[in-house]
Amino acid sequence: MTEAEGHDNGVVLYWRPGCPYCMRLRLYLFVTRLRHTKVNIWRDPDGAAFVRSVADGNETVPTVTVAGRAMVNPSRRQLRDAVRTHAPHLPWSG
Repeated sequence: MTEAEGHDNGVVLYWRPGCPYCMRLRLYLFVTRLRHTKVNIWRDPDGAAFVRSVADGNETVPTVTVAGRAMVNPSRRQLRDAVRTHAPHLPWSG
């Protein structure tokens, strides 16, 4: 069971240490105060397997799910649009 299970209505960020794209997206999530769950794919084998399942077998991060919908390496605009469309119940300043 991954740390992300049970968060089908929220935002889950799959990341790994040292990834500059992950760091940028984590900063964006912090600034916008969007509540999310973080899953370090180097510490969570199930999280890594999930990322591979949606990224053509690769461990491409950041991968984000919004209300259960996966996005591989999304832009801030893609993430914002997905939250507005699929998780408008989440409070944030985005």
